[in-house]
Amino acid sequence: MQIIEIYKSLQGESSYTGLPCVFVRLAGCNLRCSWCDSEYTFKGGQRMSLEEIEAEVHRLSPEGGLVEITGGEPLLQEREAIALMGRLLAVGYTVLLETSGERPLESVPAAVVKVVDVKCPASGEGDTFRMENLAALGRQDEVKFVIASRQDYEFARDFIRQHGLNARVGPVILSPAFRKDASGSRDASHCMVDPQHLAEWMLADGLNARLGLQIHKFIWEPERKGV
Repeated sequence: MQIIEIYKSLQGESSYTGLPCVFVRLAGCNLRCSWCDSEYTFKGGQRMSLEEIEAEVHRLSPEGGLVEITGGEPLLQEREAIALMGRLLAVGYTVLLETSGERPLESVPAAVVKVVDVKCPASGEGDTFRMENLAALGRQDEVKFVIASRQDYEFARDFIRQHGLNARVGPVILSPAFRKDASGSRDASHCMVDPQHLAEWMLADGLNARLGLQIHKFIWEPERKGV
């Protein structure tokens, strides 16, 4: 597999926020979101075997725990990524998959928690979600919307309601986008939508969703990698 980095940090997003987690970041992405904070994953990295990756995960977290397979878009390396998920599940890890939902999800092991980032209009990739993937999602899975504008919020609100996400999946999460050039201060001034405004929109609409903040960008400098 082509790997950008493997590191241990705190989970910064999803319902697992705040828990220790090993991140296995795969190289390559076929989308180009306007606010992307991981463009360094688009190319490069190093080749690692499944055995080498599993050994590094075990070194970082020998007692088991949480592992996230992320990218880029990890399902561009579908065959190897699915095999890796199976290996990690078999030895007792809880496995998360961070994906855009643009690639098919039906082959992902049922025990993997799929965290699906449905792209909103301001991302520039708003029509890329594969609608048939809704059938592959269950109550342990999560759907996330990264919000960069009021239009994005309305898109997410309508998508949640039209497709009955609250009855299909576990948490539905709305998260303010961070500016690509965010650096220095560790505060909400870097968010493209003020979290207070997003919270107020959600409350005004009675939206059954969770407000999510990328807590790693408040703990460490927002431009820092490997955290």
